[in-house]
Amino acid sequence: MTSPIDTAAAGGDLIPRPLAPAAERVRVWDPFVRFFHWGLAVAVLIAFLTEDELQGLHDWAGYTVIGLIAARILWGVIGPRHARFSDFVRGPRATLAYLKDILRGHPARYLGHNPAGAAMAVVLIGGLIATALTGVATLSNEGMEDIHEVIAYATLCLIPLHLLGVVVASRQHDENLVRGMIDGYKRK
Repeated sequence: MTSPIDTAAAGGDLIPRPLAPAAERVRVWDPFVRFFHWGLAVAVLIAFLTEDELQGLHDWAGYTVIGLIAARILWGVIGPRHARFSDFVRGPRATLAYLKDILRGHPARYLGHNPAGAAMAVVLIGGLIATALTGVATLSNEGMEDIHEVIAYATLCLIPLHLLGVVVASRQHDENLVRGMIDGYKRK
């Protein structure tokens, strides 16, 4: 079921506009991809907020990150079309060309991840894997704590870039990507 109003960023403000008719929308993000995305965001936030205060909860949030990423990697091989890495991961040349097109204000629109979004997803997943593995390593080697912390903060620095990319792509293509990651649908 779709709501009659969608919001699109315009000039820094959220302006209500009618949703595209259901016939002009297509499901892109399956329930697992959406659960993974929001579950990962919550687990990372919990891990960050409990860093020094609630070590047990911090550890479990880290284990949740590992489990979610392992499941997402499997789903990236066997899942539906737009969940598969083969559908959206592009090489550096395609990603750089897409970033240049963004700066020119006319990037191509992709139904699934665009090349910049795909690169960000891969880098975030890699950073979270490194963060989680060094976190596990700190359990037996306290000397890994500084390395774990540096990798964790470097990975966290990617989150504002991810959010900026969502805003820019939403504005340039006049679509609400956050809503798409909630309900699974995008314009055709």
